Amino acid sequence: MASRIRLFAALGGVSAARMPADVMAGLALVAIALPEQMATARLMGLPPAAGLVAFAAGTLAFAALGTHRSLSVGADSTIAPIMAAGLATIAALGSTDYAVLASLFAMMTGLVLILSGALRLGWIADLLSIPVTAGFMVGIAAHVILGALPPILGIGPASGSLPEQVAIIAGALGQVQPATLALGLGVAGISLGLECWKPRLPGPLIAIGFSVLATWALGRAGYTVPMLDPLSFNLRPEGPAALWHALPDWQDMAVLIPLALIVALVTMMQTAAVLQSTRQGQLLPANPDRDFAAVGAGSVLAGLLGSFAVDASPPRTAIAEEAGARSQWSGLVAVMLTLGVALLAADTFVHIPRAGLNGVLLAIGIRLIRPRLILLIRRRSPAELALAGMAAVLVITLPIVVGVGLAVVMSLLHAIYGIVRPPCTELGRVPGTTIWWWHPPGARAEYEPGVLVLALGAPIYFMNARYILKQVEEKVVRKRPRLLVLDASAVVGIDFTGSQLLQDEIALLKKQGVAVALARLESGPARSAATRTGLIETIGADRVFLSVEDAVRALWPTSDAPKSSA
Repeated sequence: MASRIRLFAALGGVSAARMPADVMAGLALVAIALPEQMATARLMGLPPAAGLVAFAAGTLAFAALGTHRSLSVGADSTIAPIMAAGLATIAALGSTDYAVLASLFAMMTGLVLILSGALRLGWIADLLSIPVTAGFMVGIAAHVILGALPPILGIGPASGSLPEQVAIIAGALGQVQPATLALGLGVAGISLGLECWKPRLPGPLIAIGFSVLATWALGRAGYTVPMLDPLSFNLRPEGPAALWHALPDWQDMAVLIPLALIVALVTMMQTAAVLQSTRQGQLLPANPDRDFAAVGAGSVLAGLLGSFAVDASPPRTAIAEEAGARSQWSGLVAVMLTLGVALLAADTFVHIPRAGLNGVLLAIGIRLIRPRLILLIRRRSPAELALAGMAAVLVITLPIVVGVGLAVVMSLLHAIYGIVRPPCTELGRVPGTTIWWWHPPGARAEYEPGVLVLALGAPIYFMNARYILKQVEEKVVRKRPRLLVLDASAVVGIDFTGSQLLQDEIALLKKQGVAVALARLESGPARSAATRTGLIETIGADRVFLSVEDAVRALWPTSDAPKSSA
């Protein structure tokens, strides 16, 4: 059965000689995962042990069902604040009802991901542009950082919207505890510094170690700081029956369903980014849709075990690969070591200061900002930097679920705008060749007197046909050609409305004495649609050419005359 449905595909093919590499990768992975998973659970408003359970559940499920050999799955700081903000509108953060609701929501999100993988809907993740993603990651980073600050500052928790949290923290600055502030900032600084200096070193774990020593030194000096409680894996003391009794009503489902769709979309987006950036020597990932479903199975298992939804992690995956991971055995080794440490040394966690763990969280939040990417967007596409800024503002100023949802909608509208408002560009011949190409103003190009060549910049659909034809009309009025050649190399599709509108325009141009030809309709589906809808018949089959040069030479008698240059 395992061979038929390809269970544990990401574990096979590893020889005994290569197994030590996976073991070493597992050691590197656990050094990073142990503090990060506990910190992310705190971000969710759950006990630190919930993060370790999420890491175990996500890794086990992906090892059984996934195909990528080094993808690390577990609790993730990208989706944690989104989930926490949404669930807090239904149940009090940190309460028993909240913990049960987080488990139910994990299973909901997992089922959405499994269904998306089964229906091969992974392409949806590509609807989010990089600038918009970078922007709302800045917004999420702001939520992570503000959520980490109260324990670091030694003040009470700050609740409400992000601006309200800022106001609460600002009002309590007079109560800041220097000891906790030094611990939190020290852990964050060590984590980030080691990541920049030696990325393969377990920065968060080393920083936590320093915080334990610093706490001991502070205790000798008479300072006391809040510490973690002993780890407890009894995450749902009421038992599995609590899940049934906690089933949300329809009013709550109206909040949970959109939230699950948003979290699933962000999870697919991040998982796709990891799959595309870590291809393990292959041109494409083996089965991305199955990997989406495997991550979803990890969320379902995490929910059944009393934890919360999981996601793929770019930094942990990169660390595993750099450490030599060859299969998911590296993740299984990390899980065994993590749970072993947690179970055998649960009481030792009382020596970890809460400010230190939140310092790890602060470092995670700062890492989410990705300033190099933002500067790259600013340098290469300033207009899209505005999209990133708008996405960040939406997530920061609005409730995080609403802000992320609107950022997703904005990304889709931006993509749609590029389709409904495509350019229609005039082409000129490259001097000394038969190639017709776009030339910037002032560049040297050859033009045939009486001939206008226009490149249609997108598929011709009902939503953009009128805009395209308006540009054609304006250029015809300005140039007054006798022959119009439409370069259709970018036309990969034509629908009925677009075809009919183009046919009407061609008929009008013919009445005005302008001959029309079509060149480079290279897409098979577009060519079939053009034939089926009557566009080829309207133009004339003898006026459809393989190249612009063929059209000009066949239909314009002065094509061998001296060319005009510009």
